[in-house]
Amino acid sequence: MTSRRQFLGATAAGLLTAARSRGAKTFSDVYPFAEFESRIAKRNFRDLTKDLLPTPCMVVDLDMFKANVKHMADTAKANGISVRPHVKVHKSVDVARHQVAHGAIGLTVATIAEAELFSGAGIKGVLWTKQPVGINNTQRAVLLSKKDPTFMFVVDDAQVVDWVEEAAAAHNTKVKIVVSVYAGMARQGIEGGKPALELAQKVSSSKRMTFEGFMAYSGRAAHTKGFEARKKFSMEVLSGVRESRDLAKAAGLPVNIMSGGSTGTYNIDHETGLTELESGTYVFMDTEYFIVGGQDGDMKRYNDWKAALTVMTTVDSQHHPNIITTDYGNKVLVKKTDEVKGMPWLEVGTQGAEYGYVKWGDGDKAPKLGDRLEIYCTNLDQSTNAFDRYYIAQGDRIVDVWPIMGRSGAAQR
Repeated sequence: MTSRRQFLGATAAGLLTAARSRGAKTFSDVYPFAEFESRIAKRNFRDLTKDLLPTPCMVVDLDMFKANVKHMADTAKANGISVRPHVKVHKSVDVARHQVAHGAIGLTVATIAEAELFSGAGIKGVLWTKQPVGINNTQRAVLLSKKDPTFMFVVDDAQVVDWVEEAAAAHNTKVKIVVSVYAGMARQGIEGGKPALELAQKVSSSKRMTFEGFMAYSGRAAHTKGFEARKKFSMEVLSGVRESRDLAKAAGLPVNIMSGGSTGTYNIDHETGLTELESGTYVFMDTEYFIVGGQDGDMKRYNDWKAALTVMTTVDSQHHPNIITTDYGNKVLVKKTDEVKGMPWLEVGTQGAEYGYVKWGDGDKAPKLGDRLEIYCTNLDQSTNAFDRYYIAQGDRIVDVWPIMGRSGAAQR
């Protein structure tokens, strides 16, 4: 009887043999690399395959990505909850348009730069989940509200409400406000209940603001291991925002949205009082979510979603036993909790800015010089910030390239 290790080893061996075969072919068969960037700009992907890509690079399996977007849309529709997906995971207008085409009511963003980017791309219903503090953020939030009346942002402090009101008056415009309520994470959110109600009333009383509802995001609930434990924690940690909603309605305030939720609680939050989900990682998935466990009880894999994104790396040195060097290093945020696709016995690590490593035990199948490995990264919020494009694949073929935008640097400014 073939063991799981033997089966995976045989599969990996086949993949590596194929990779070496493709790699060897390219040394004699000339691909027009001088035209590489111009071809991409012209969207000419003829004859472009994975083995021709520069590494390290991000590769998205198009069919898996589409399956994830469809599963989220279908589940949300069945549960009677909306999806306003978070873009901090993908930072891609192409991904966002696909999500909107499958029913997303807007987008959730982490920075004002992301808000400007996606609103500028014509996507309506953008919600910025950090309150604007400082002249730069406040002025940009107000100006974007004037340009795009569907744009919303959160506040959790009366002082910020005053600053925003002053800026809105100066620009003769109105802004849409969502009150952020504490949900177990100390980074933001006013206390639920009376404090949240009073802040909502302050917003509602302003001539320059429209109170839209509440936001309560709980990242701790999202990563609680085990479905039942996650469900229990979600119900508990969102009690404050439910109380805030009830008090607001009793006081005559409209509560149009109750925003929050995540990839980990997408099939729970229709019961916790939320009206919309800010889920983001589900489009691609990362190893932080692999281990939370799904409703099926499998604690080794979160099987609701397909692992659609990998970082492709090349083995470029092999002079020491049980370890090889890759080009997946610190600059692209390699982590020990990353996993090699199809070869779970390999241990990933770093050797410097441009250098990573892969280790293995005695008797395990070992990669060879020139092999290409695909690696599941640990945290996509961070990893996508280190790259500028996704190579979109169907099987071995590259069928598209999507820019990664709204990152740091110029896009942030």
